[in-house]
Amino acid sequence: MAKLDLEWLAVFEEIYKTNSVSRAAERLGLAQATASIALNKLRVHFGDKLFSRTSKGMMPTPRAAALYPELRDITHRLEVARGFRAEFVPAQSNREFRISITDISEIVLLSGLLNHLQKVAPGIRLEIEKIGADSAGRLETGEIDLAVGFMPHLEAGFHQQILFTQNFVCLAARDHPRIGDKVSRAAFLREGHIVVKTSGTGHWIVDKVFERNGMERKVVLRLPSFLGVAHIVAETELLVIVPRKLGEKLVSQENIKLLAPPVPLPSFSVKQHWHERFHADAGNVWLRRTIAELFSTYAGEG
Repeated sequence: MAKLDLEWLAVFEEIYKTNSVSRAAERLGLAQATASIALNKLRVHFGDKLFSRTSKGMMPTPRAAALYPELRDITHRLEVARGFRAEFVPAQSNREFRISITDISEIVLLSGLLNHLQKVAPGIRLEIEKIGADSAGRLETGEIDLAVGFMPHLEAGFHQQILFTQNFVCLAARDHPRIGDKVSRAAFLREGHIVVKTSGTGHWIVDKVFERNGMERKVVLRLPSFLGVAHIVAETELLVIVPRKLGEKLVSQENIKLLAPPVPLPSFSVKQHWHERFHADAGNVWLRRTIAELFSTYAGEG
């Protein structure tokens, strides 16, 4: 026990990220028994339980929390020093990727990515989480592989790639009694509105434009996501501003219509983001390239 095995360190890092021995084993391509043995050896080596089973999974002890940044740095430096380039074969991989996205991308883009993966890499699994204030930190630690959305305030150490650019549209019920194929500024302001506040969508841009133009909407409903907004619009007389690609998708699913906003609204770029630590990781490189190809094709549709 005088020396640490690199495989043990990899197991430690994945358990810390996933709060699960079984999921750590899956991500590393190990048998669960192998991961458990590695954890037991780590416990003996450090003289600490390291992880305790709770209702939220295997949670780190204070000793493990203190060790994590040090051990993570060691493994990263070793990989850099030896020019680590693990081969990644998509068709043979059973790797699980974690992607942080907006609920808009979940509606509009996720099905296309899944259908593509089923054809070229059927063993790959995805775990999706909502993009949020902690996404940058989770990219840095490797708890997520990619973040797709609008993240304008990332600091040094992050890479980004534009996937597509989109603007905003207004949605109204198809049989709205007062709104036809166009909506004037006055008519827009007379109606009640839904406002959606969610991370990664650039939706605060809309608020700034309306404020600058002296337009105060009558906000009847505030929502934390776009997931149910089309159905609400179809069943009420409320209006809502949404990104265009989402609007175009929802028009085919609900009894709603798509209108140009009464004042010009700026466009914004949807990007994928990743951390420098994983820039050369073969699996991450493949995932980024796949998403870029799929989403750039999507952006050209319509």
